[in-house]
Amino acid sequence: MSCIFCKIVNGEIPCSKVYEDDKVLAFNDINPVAPYHILVIPKAHYESIIDIPEKDMEIVAHIHNVINKIASDKGFDKAGFRIINNCGEDGGQEVKHIHYHILAGKKLPLYEAQAK
Repeated sequence: MSCIFCKIVNGEIPCSKVYEDDKVLAFNDINPVAPYHILVIPKAHYESIIDIPEKDMEIVAHIHNVINKIASDKGFDKAGFRIINNCGEDGGQEVKHIHYHILAGKKLPLYEAQAK
């Protein structure tokens, strides 16, 4: 498979691991936009949230539980953080493997979508 995140999961590409269990992997983004910029991905390949079958949707809840654990372990749970999931081309998704960005460690700007 040519998916970069699948290659990371399989150990073909190294990463700076933050958390791992049998279902998900979390690692530091190589191009961080905040002091903490962590990616959380399921080990199973799903292109986006749209591609997760209803029977597998519990992976989304598991990812959110992992995000809470990471926030607590890293100590930014009280100050706050942002979770981003880009879905599809118009949503800004660059890697076609569902992933969540955790941004924390500084006051983040308010998000405002730009209308075209």
